[in-house]
Amino acid sequence: MHLLHQRGPLHNLPDTPEAYDAVLADVVEQALRRITPEGNLEHPDCYDDIGDTSLGITSLLAFAWQRGNDPRLPEAVRRSLAFHLRERVYTEDNPGYPNLRVRNSGLPYARYVLEAGAHPIGDWPSTAWALLQAVNVLDATDGLVDDEQRAAVVELAHGYWRWLTEATFFNPQEAGNQAIGCVVGGLMLAGHLPSGEGKSVRERALAVYEDEIRAHRVSDRGALLPPEHGGAYDNNYGPISLSFLAKAHIVSGEHVFAEDGEALARYIDARLTGGGFDNGGPRYSEQHSAFESVLGLRYFGARIGSDIGRYRGDSRWARHAVKPDGGVDGHFAWMLVWQIQDTTPWHRTPSTEPVRHQLRAGTVSVAFDNKMTPSVVEADGTYYLPAAVNRQHGFGPVLDGFLLCRPMGEVRVRDLRAGGLTAKLVTKPVVGRDHVLRHIRSLYVTDGTSLWTAVAVERLDGAPYLLAGLPYAADDGDRVRRTAEGDVTSVGTLRLTHPTGEGADHFDARAELSQQEAAFALAADPRGYGNPDEGWSHLVTSTALEADPAPGAPEDLNVFVVRYGPGTGPLTAEFTSGENGELTVRTEAFTAVIGDAAGDAHGEPELTLHA
Repeated sequence: MHLLHQRGPLHNLPDTPEAYDAVLADVVEQALRRITPEGNLEHPDCYDDIGDTSLGITSLLAFAWQRGNDPRLPEAVRRSLAFHLRERVYTEDNPGYPNLRVRNSGLPYARYVLEAGAHPIGDWPSTAWALLQAVNVLDATDGLVDDEQRAAVVELAHGYWRWLTEATFFNPQEAGNQAIGCVVGGLMLAGHLPSGEGKSVRERALAVYEDEIRAHRVSDRGALLPPEHGGAYDNNYGPISLSFLAKAHIVSGEHVFAEDGEALARYIDARLTGGGFDNGGPRYSEQHSAFESVLGLRYFGARIGSDIGRYRGDSRWARHAVKPDGGVDGHFAWMLVWQIQDTTPWHRTPSTEPVRHQLRAGTVSVAFDNKMTPSVVEADGTYYLPAAVNRQHGFGPVLDGFLLCRPMGEVRVRDLRAGGLTAKLVTKPVVGRDHVLRHIRSLYVTDGTSLWTAVAVERLDGAPYLLAGLPYAADDGDRVRRTAEGDVTSVGTLRLTHPTGEGADHFDARAELSQQEAAFALAADPRGYGNPDEGWSHLVTSTALEADPAPGAPEDLNVFVVRYGPGTGPLTAEFTSGENGELTVRTEAFTAVIGDAAGDAHGEPELTLHA
């Protein structure tokens, strides 16, 4: 079974002028077949996310006319603009809308669904999107529509901006992508207003960004990020925020958007595997955007010098939003326009700078979470997630059902390259059920093809084992498929176990249920509204790789050694302890000397490595 939304890396999409001309030509032909006598360009099956969609197609037609002067388009643009101005502008409050600050303002807004009071909660993002469609129309209609119609669109866009920033609470869904998109709309609108009004709108947009978005950023993995639906980052919406930051910088030239975009881009680079797989988010775990992310990934990938275009997207939305029948939907039309306008080339090589929350070389990568526990391991095309035991999630030693991976103190990291090897040593103080403070030293070494992990901890009584991950997905090139297998070996006995409990809180990787589906089933609210990260945290047990301690370790230590990926021969490990607490680990591929857990004079980890 393939994961629906994680398909090919986004930098694989053709981005030549000819490719974009073909996309626009297809949009034009679909739109001209679809347009009704009244001028409606909405998809016939469109029910929600509808208030901006006809206007979005209009903006694409205007943009296509600007690029090619197709004589069929001026009439379609004028007629569809007239339809939106006549039929899709609402100035009476939507019954039940909970986020108004001013009742009966008379300002225009766009509806998420057309029926009054049916589902008003989505009106804020629909209006932000309608503002973006409107300013794109204004950018492309000089000489295309008459002065009266153009003035009506300017007035409408200004009204949308005022409704978003005056009549309602700003960003009521706590969605960073929507909020930054609204700011972009204001910055673009400013250029179409008389100088005094334009200056005021620009200043207000910058102030809104500073006070309502930047001031509320949240920290994750050392980065300050625009919050997304109450969380730090969402796989679907985070890269869309990056695209908005790119456009904000392009439009305004303000350094703050470049600074924040680069921070978000580096964060994405760190959390992505080399193969582009990632999961997690407060709105969607595995659902990925596609063309909506291209602008930001391409623009900021070039700025930070890393190949974040490896991010996998949903190729069914490769160029524009579509309905199940493949028909074009105008909901994200503005992003297609901006993607075509920006000519930044893809940066296609990885950054060589070591970063705290990522280990990456060749086809191997480990992304680490805030606590420096792996959040996903990639080796030999297989992706491993943190496994679950007794409601505890992660990678690490387990004793009597208790997982030792949550830090009780400062986590320290040492990166090293030597002899074609790339390594990271993580030292972490932990406390078990017995309240004894122990120090775990976790070494990750890769030659770019395989990944070795050596985990050392003070000797544990009983029958400890290493929770070594949940094999979850595998790379099929242009698709990611589910798997419950992986090429993993251990010096100690290795087991692949599956949960014996029943229900959604026991995740069996052999079942067809995806991680995202399981996470939503465990969330407190319905799919699309519940927090899948929170839901997944309720998981009790999962499929898991379990490795017993390696034989031959020093008497005062338990050492676990695991290899992910094919390797070049049998996995072997020998251990020697030194007088100063150092541990020498010799495998078939390298020799590493791991310093004492206390570290150097400053408490920092010590590591030497050679092939």
